[in-house]
Amino acid sequence: MSKSVSLEPGKYYHVYSRGNNRESIFVEERNHGYFLRLYAYYIEPVAETFAYCLMRNHFHVLVRVREVLLGENLTGLAPADLTGFRNLSGLAKQHFSNLLNAYAKAVNKAYGRTGALFERPFGRIEVASDAYFARLVVYIHRNPQKHGFVADFRDWPYSSYQTLLARQATRLKREEVLEWFGGRADLAAAHEQEMTDREALELAPEDFD
Repeated sequence: MSKSVSLEPGKYYHVYSRGNNRESIFVEERNHGYFLRLYAYYIEPVAETFAYCLMRNHFHVLVRVREVLLGENLTGLAPADLTGFRNLSGLAKQHFSNLLNAYAKAVNKAYGRTGALFERPFGRIEVASDAYFARLVVYIHRNPQKHGFVADFRDWPYSSYQTLLARQATRLKREEVLEWFGGRADLAAAHEQEMTDREALELAPEDFD
C-alpha cells in the first residue's frame, strides 16, 4: 500500500494526508500560514519541496528526500551526526509525522477539540519518472478546481502555482521545476490542459483525491 512506502534519500515522493473522517484540517485562513511555517521547520531539513496544495480537508506535496540533510532541527541528531546515518528514510518519515502531530496539537488547542486530526499513517507514493513528475505537479495545482472550491485553480491562494511563476525568493525548488517543464511559459501551458478523469484517477492515491 502507498502508505507503507519508505522515504529513501534522493528519491521523489507524492506525500499526502487527509483529515480524520474527512473533517476539515484548515478551519480558517490563518491555519494555512501556520501549517506552512511548521512545514518549513520540520520538512526543510529532510526534504526539498517542488509543489504543494493545501485543501480544506487534505493536502498534497511533491518532495525529494535529501541525501545531505540541513539545519539543526533534526530529531535526535546533531548536524555532525548526519554523515553515514544509516536510517535516513526513518528520519524523513519521523519529521513528516512530527509535522502532522505538531499541527494537530495546535488545532486541538485552538478549537477545543480532542483526538486524531489526520488519518494515519500519512500517504506517500514514489515518483519514478519524469512524465509522472510533470503530471503530478499539474494534478496538485489543479486539485482545488477539481473539487469545485474555485472555478479556476489559479485563484486558489494555498498552492505553489503562483510562486513557481513568480521571481521572488522561495524555499521551493522553483528552478528545477521550471527546467523540468522548459520555462515559465511552458509550465503555465501545461496547466492549461485539463486532465481527463482517467488521468486524474491514475494520479490520485487509492481511496483519496
